[in-house]
Amino acid sequence: MKQKFLGFKKLYILCAVFWFASGVTISCAENKSFLEQHYTKKEYRIPMRDGVKLFTSVYSPRDKSITYPILLRRTPYSVGPYGEDKYVVQRTGSWHHLAAAGFIIAFQDVRGRFMSEGKFVNMTPHISLKKSAADVDESSDTYDTVAWLVENIPDNNGNVGLWGISYPGFYAAMGAVDAHPALKAVSPQAPIADWFVGDDCHHNGALALNMCFRFFSVFGIPRQGFMKKWPKDFDFPTPDGYAFFLELGPLKNADKKYFKGKIPFWERLMEHGTYDEFWKSRNSRPHLKNIKPAVMTVGGWFDAENCFGALQTYRAIEKSSPGAVNIVVLGPWFHGGWVRSDGSRLGDVSFGSRTGEYYVKNMELPFFNYFLKGEGQFKLPEVTAFETGSNVWKTYSSWPPKNSTPKKLYIKENVSLSFGKPANNETHFDSYTSDPANPVPFTSEITNRVPRSYMIEDQRFAASRPDVLAYESELLKKDITIAGPVTADLYVSTTGTDSDWIVKVIDVFPDKPGDGKGVTTGGFQMLLRGDIMRGKFRNSFEKPEAMVPGEITRITFTMNDVNHTFKKGHRIMVQVQSSWFPLFDRNPQTFVDIYNAGETDFRAATQKIYFSKTHPSGIIVNILN
Repeated sequence: MKQKFLGFKKLYILCAVFWFASGVTISCAENKSFLEQHYTKKEYRIPMRDGVKLFTSVYSPRDKSITYPILLRRTPYSVGPYGEDKYVVQRTGSWHHLAAAGFIIAFQDVRGRFMSEGKFVNMTPHISLKKSAADVDESSDTYDTVAWLVENIPDNNGNVGLWGISYPGFYAAMGAVDAHPALKAVSPQAPIADWFVGDDCHHNGALALNMCFRFFSVFGIPRQGFMKKWPKDFDFPTPDGYAFFLELGPLKNADKKYFKGKIPFWERLMEHGTYDEFWKSRNSRPHLKNIKPAVMTVGGWFDAENCFGALQTYRAIEKSSPGAVNIVVLGPWFHGGWVRSDGSRLGDVSFGSRTGEYYVKNMELPFFNYFLKGEGQFKLPEVTAFETGSNVWKTYSSWPPKNSTPKKLYIKENVSLSFGKPANNETHFDSYTSDPANPVPFTSEITNRVPRSYMIEDQRFAASRPDVLAYESELLKKDITIAGPVTADLYVSTTGTDSDWIVKVIDVFPDKPGDGKGVTTGGFQMLLRGDIMRGKFRNSFEKPEAMVPGEITRITFTMNDVNHTFKKGHRIMVQVQSSWFPLFDRNPQTFVDIYNAGETDFRAATQKIYFSKTHPSGIIVNILN
């Protein structure tokens, strides 16, 4: 039987190579015939402890000579097509390599979505102490599903794995909490973890406007009974998202002009402008303790949605479940890019190899094969991280690596950067005017989406603006590798009473043509990491505080981790600005409830960045020794 599935796998790989190379979004005919020829499909309504039944599609190998482990993915995005004679062609996030390796594959509509009963709740709050059958959450629904599958699906070996990307990654992480004994391996991939602090809804309290508006305009439409098809996408009147959202005006106009009370979660979002219980209850991190299944978290360095979720899910399990098998894989990928592409490049940046295929072969399949089938030896390291810049895979026993040292890169006069501490006691500053009527765009593309490539986009379009400060190091005399979180540490002032502070870390390529293997444009300013801090949340997400006009204020925040080598002959750049639109909503620069602000609340402000021995602005990075 193993030899038979190895043959199937070769067939799949031929299909996958075509799919990856062509960039098409549907599978080739060979892949479809493989599933139909070698798998049967059954549909079930699995009862939960409160009586609600969840719609589940199960694909089982036709060959019954051996037993198989079950792989489960729970999703709010539909398990369609519906009907036992209708086989999936290509789902968001390919799973056909798993089918080729020989697993029973189960997909489930979570409660309240598509064909499952019950009420849907976004990022269902976890109930730690369940006192009755009415106390249900994603942990209990996963437990009940696993119990039913093991008991009722023929030819299973009693072992279950759980995986998913993005929202399904959240369900995978929560399914590992208080897990059924049969659940042996879990892989949260790009999981949502905290929708206020760092994932694809807010960053440090600033609303991810473009992403949230587009997502909830469709996903947020309440279901009217069972449904098998998605609602239509929002019809933008223009392809220019910058112009659309600027014309929208204050956030309260979104409901007035477009949603008209039809998107309940958007209304809840507009009612909760601080880190109150509404958001705290949707934070998965405090619940990731006493984890029993083996966990492999997967994330992408250039994931615009859930890089934070992957890093923080791994960290939370590491902290609260010290005895768990807990490993993490971090690659040079966009959201789900490890299976949604071959992982060889993003935009103008090449990574030198098919990193997605490498991950599938050397990490995902060995992980599930070992813990669910008992095949092979468990050789995966604690941390497998792709090092961008040098384009090599690295392994570590911990993250950040133990052989790294925090070091500050200081902002200095003449818009320069240096690792040397400022010696001048006299305070200097650079300034710019931030005008909400003319915010800094986050991309040079004309688009109403968040393009995948914005995460590495050439930043020269921003550096040339008068409301962006661009600090640059001298040419590097040797390679410098940074590995771990990046912390912005600024001393600032504003003439307003609130402001956003955006810090971007950039790799500046030499002013000469490339070698054809990577970036080919001389002087390319590759965005490496960037993030935003809303000034009123500088001390507390729960209790916002106004900024005092003209008063020097320290703004410190930690951005997502990186693993990157700045090559000899490159420069390091840090850009500072006060808007990043429409990636994030505009700050009126007055201390108000931004979700209910009016036109007159939006005012231009003068921003200053200070640098001296007593006000040492800069960024803190972990230098790999």
